Amino acid sequence: MTTPQPAPGCPDTPDARAVLRSVEKVVERAAAPTLGERLRRAKLTYASRHVVPLHAGQPLALLTGDDVVPAAGDLVLARVTSVGQHTWVELPTGRHARVFAGDEVVLAYADRYAPDAFLAHVPEDLGPCDLVAAGGIAARVDAAHASMAAPTRIEPVGLLADGTGRRLRLRDWTTVRPRQPEPATADSVPVVAVVGTAMNAGKTTALAMLVAGLSAAGLSVGAAKVTGTAAGNDPWLFTDAGAEALDFTDAGHPTTAGVAHEDCVGVVGGLLAELRGRHDVVVMEIADGVLQRESAALVADPRVRAAVDGVLFAAGDAVGALGGAERLAALGWRVLGVTGLFTASPLAVRETEERAVVPVLASTDLAQPEHALALLARLRADRGTRHDGLTTQP
Repeated sequence: MTTPQPAPGCPDTPDARAVLRSVEKVVERAAAPTLGERLRRAKLTYASRHVVPLHAGQPLALLTGDDVVPAAGDLVLARVTSVGQHTWVELPTGRHARVFAGDEVVLAYADRYAPDAFLAHVPEDLGPCDLVAAGGIAARVDAAHASMAAPTRIEPVGLLADGTGRRLRLRDWTTVRPRQPEPATADSVPVVAVVGTAMNAGKTTALAMLVAGLSAAGLSVGAAKVTGTAAGNDPWLFTDAGAEALDFTDAGHPTTAGVAHEDCVGVVGGLLAELRGRHDVVVMEIADGVLQRESAALVADPRVRAAVDGVLFAAGDAVGALGGAERLAALGWRVLGVTGLFTASPLAVRETEERAVVPVLASTDLAQPEHALALLARLRADRGTRHDGLTTQP
């Protein structure tokens, strides 16, 4: 490296030359930063929050080339090439960080199934693809809801690997061990599930309100979200309501779309076992809707049903509430009531109450300790007896 020379008119002193040398080093680092420097500047995401080497500053490597085929759960360093639907990513802390063209981000490859957003799949190469969820999901969009803008486009730089060249995969950094669900018994911690017609039916709100009601009554509550797409907003909402919250990412899955059924069952069993061991009551959300493939398979699985004492069904309208409750009953679930967005409409509530054989429960009611405890009392009053189908309000 040649010794930098002062520009014409600048003083040629030792101090001036030292400043020039410092500037030259900064320019060199900016032109060719190391992987460690790039990762320190990159925006990490919620999906990657458990991967210790990424956050501990351990030596990492990049896997590149035409022979590198990504798989669900692989971590990728990618560059944003154009900003579209997703204008921010969710950091591991929960903060929403704006993204700009040229930014580098750390994402997890995964499929996504979201009727109100994107249908996307893990690509077969490291070619350009899309940011399909702000929680940190990279995939290639197949279809989109009409309300969606064009996806934010990314250009993968390479898969992240440890110093030995082994890929960083979320399943290697789980905090919850998958296991078979344990059936509910007369002595086990009660579990209440929430299922719904589709996305945005009011499941998460109803569950958070129930957590608030149970917590206000002095009970310790665990909350599990067993399917969906990596995002911190729901677990943190449950936390704010008073629960210890876990989700499928804690069991090593960035999303559950495309995940094998037995693996999804293992997520349910692992999260419930973890929370049952620490709390008085556990609530569980099965995301998306009863027609989504992975969620539908869980709802139909007798092992999952046996692990749950009762279920609330959330819907956006009266027909959805009635039909969904009947569908769950036909599968053998004990339906405690119907709730969801439709309860915001007095007319929809009246239509449902005229035809339903289960209570209509507004989410605001679930947040009241007396209503939350009454729901729990219905479970405890006849635990150990068989329930096939709908149950009437006492």
